[in-house]
Amino acid sequence: MKKILFIAALFTITLATVGQTQVRNSKSPKEILNDRYSSGLFKNAEGTIFDIENENVQSYFNILDWLQGRVAGLQVFTSWSGIRVPVIRGSVATIYVDEMRMDASFLNSLSVNDIGMIKVIKGPFAGAIGNGGGGTIAIYTIRADEEEFDLNSD
Repeated sequence: MKKILFIAALFTITLATVGQTQVRNSKSPKEILNDRYSSGLFKNAEGTIFDIENENVQSYFNILDWLQGRVAGLQVFTSWSGIRVPVIRGSVATIYVDEMRMDASFLNSLSVNDIGMIKVIKGPFAGAIGNGGGGTIAIYTIRADEEEFDLNSD
């Protein structure tokens, strides 16, 4: 009788452990996207992630226009020279494209169709110059190995 109880208890503990492992290993689609595109400090920073590949962004010239209204605390201003400047909670945000720091003017030449993911970090970011006190917008372009090419089209 003791052997049966011991085996039943051991079996129950094993099932509970396997169940907890499966729950811990399951990731949301945004976490999977974050793992696929970002690395290092960008991957570990808390932020709002947008899957741009699955959004309707084709009608926007500048991705900042699409972001405005989707991120709390983000405002986009236009400078006298026509450059869109992101401001998060009153401070100019630092912009990174594929984890390389870029000027806001670069986004005017970046097609929204080439963007795969955006991560908006509202608080200070250790990877930015001066800790990015105004927040950080990390934009990731679609990698060539992920694009689908139709070689049979004319």
